[in-house]
Amino acid sequence: MSNEVEIALPKLGESIVSASVVQWFKKEGDSVELDEPLLEVSTDKVNSEIPSPVSGVLKKIIAEVDQEYDVGATLAIIETGATQATTSEKQKAPTQSAAPSEDKSGFFSPAILRMAREANIPLSDLERIKGTGAGGRVTKQDLEKHLSKPEKAPQENKEEQRVKMTGLRKAIADNIVRSFYEAPHATLVTEVDVTNIKKYLVSHKESFFKEHGYKLTITSFIVRAICSALKEFPIINSFLDGDTIVVKNYINLGIAVSVDQGIVVPVISQCQSLSLEQTAKEVSELSNKARTGSLTPGDTHDGTITLTNFGMSGVQIGIPIIRYPEVAIIGIGAIEKKVIAFDDERFGIRDMMHISLTFDHRVLDGMYGCAFLNSLKKHIEKVDRS
Repeated sequence: MSNEVEIALPKLGESIVSASVVQWFKKEGDSVELDEPLLEVSTDKVNSEIPSPVSGVLKKIIAEVDQEYDVGATLAIIETGATQATTSEKQKAPTQSAAPSEDKSGFFSPAILRMAREANIPLSDLERIKGTGAGGRVTKQDLEKHLSKPEKAPQENKEEQRVKMTGLRKAIADNIVRSFYEAPHATLVTEVDVTNIKKYLVSHKESFFKEHGYKLTITSFIVRAICSALKEFPIINSFLDGDTIVVKNYINLGIAVSVDQGIVVPVISQCQSLSLEQTAKEVSELSNKARTGSLTPGDTHDGTITLTNFGMSGVQIGIPIIRYPEVAIIGIGAIEKKVIAFDDERFGIRDMMHISLTFDHRVLDGMYGCAFLNSLKKHIEKVDRS
């Protein structure tokens, strides 16, 4: 006896009310095991795989790729109790010579599916790859060989190429538009001397990695400095609820990380209570999870302020857009050596970096922002090890 089970979009986080379908890992008629990944969905925070809550056969796919659905919406229907019957029917069927691509449809390994997702290869293209593994399965070498082949340019129009936005890119776009038009943005920029931090990293980076197993970077020092400055100027760490400014007594600092499909922002929760070593560990682990596509919704939840490092690309100054509903975002630029004049009229070569503060002008004024930025500069330049 079989039953039909509706698969609904689960709640992926307290603030997440919808998600877009990125790709299906199964096709209608495929067998599905309990907890086996069914599809991948995307929000403005992270991509997530939705596992099957039951075993059975995927009877009907309702949710379409690149479409957005609310939490609770029906994604598919699985027929339980049908897997064994389907297998028996296959055993009774006459033996036929089938192409390897037909045999392997729908049972790619999780590692292959992850590689394909990171390379933006849709399931339909993955199924056309000729597998050399057992039973015609696609191996890692098969996929790498496919990726190494040069892509053929579209023939229909040599003057333009139309690229459909991914679900993550669309979610980012919606958040940016909402923030930009709802919050009047203002930006302040200052220049910071990071020579002492650079010297500290040169002398301690290798021993730090040997002792702890993860890297110590300038980002960790800046995170610590931000936490110190926010204790002095807490309104920067808030959000606007109607005509009420809600100031957070904790600091959940998001760090923007560039990935293939756009930007994800993993959050260091309660970072005001972390040491430099603990901060470095959080920065390392969350960055690695972001770049390998293994972030969970909890890793991107409830940020109160954001840090973005466009200096990694060599850009010196940038004016980022605030992440709604936060009221401020901090940008750090590339480090460059400059000849600096000191107060005693001496000159020296120093490592300098621009830092920008973009804030919601409804919540705070320019002088408050200036004071915060000067405090941040002070804490960075003294190499805060507390």
